[in-house]
Amino acid sequence: MKTARIIVENLKCHGCAATITRELQKITGVSSVQVNVETSQVEITSDGPEGILNACRSKLLHLGYPEAGHRNTVVLKGKSYVSCAIGRISEKP
Repeated sequence: MKTARIIVENLKCHGCAATITRELQKITGVSSVQVNVETSQVEITSDGPEGILNACRSKLLHLGYPEAGHRNTVVLKGKSYVSCAIGRISEKP
């Protein structure tokens, strides 16, 4: 098992965390995802090849949560708001 920690931009709430967790767990080889909203940290545990981390970074970028230090555009910020809303809706019973 390998664990990686990625600090991301635009992580605002538990709606964001729900979307990130759900979407990253869909990637084959990812065994667990933990999201810390306060520190903007995403912890990924995998049992697959090294390429899984790159797939996770790509998925995070697609959702609007670029890795810290990556160019954070208005488009990415907008995507994060949509991802957040989806996460909030999916959390409701």
